[in-house]
Amino acid sequence: MADDIRYLTPINIEVKKDKYCRFKKSGIKYIDYKDPNFLLKFVNEQGKLLPRRITGTSLKFQRKVAQAVKRSRHLALMPYVTDQLK
Repeated sequence: MADDIRYLTPINIEVKKDKYCRFKKSGIKYIDYKDPNFLLKFVNEQGKLLPRRITGTSLKFQRKVAQAVKRSRHLALMPYVTDQLK
């Protein structure tokens, strides 16, 4: 009797997505700090930088992204802190 358990919806089996560095895949060598719309993909709603383990960015490009976001903030193209950015 216990082996006859049936579910209406299938049980969620977590499928792990492969993380990849979008810069290596696209062949991007320079991250432009003057493009805040692109840099918004790497910050959360509060304006904090997203870590590598979430974005999948390699260490080399994560450093470049961080530098570009800092430069963009310094020139007031991006906010340092906000309530709802996205």
